[in-house]
Amino acid sequence: MAIMDLDDAKGFLKVDYNDEDLTIESLIIASEMYLKNATGKEFTSKNQLAVLYCKVLINEWYNNRELMDKKSVSDKTRFILQSILLQLQYCEVS
Repeated sequence: MAIMDLDDAKGFLKVDYNDEDLTIESLIIASEMYLKNATGKEFTSKNQLAVLYCKVLINEWYNNRELMDKKSVSDKTRFILQSILLQLQYCEVS
């Protein structure tokens, strides 16, 4: 799929060291798989809405790695992700 690369994700996360590269790379892969499974469509980096979706999802996963019993996804982030996902499900892939 290749919606985004490691440098893009690290820039969005404001991570300027390499210690977390493997974690961030796995989050990139997982976010792209999540998007494909949720929409049934494959996206590229040309679709800025798909790029934004992956960035927000990666940010949420990266910054909220605590135990599952805590409320890790804010209501605002959840709404944003649901809204973007609906648009991606029903719009043309570009």
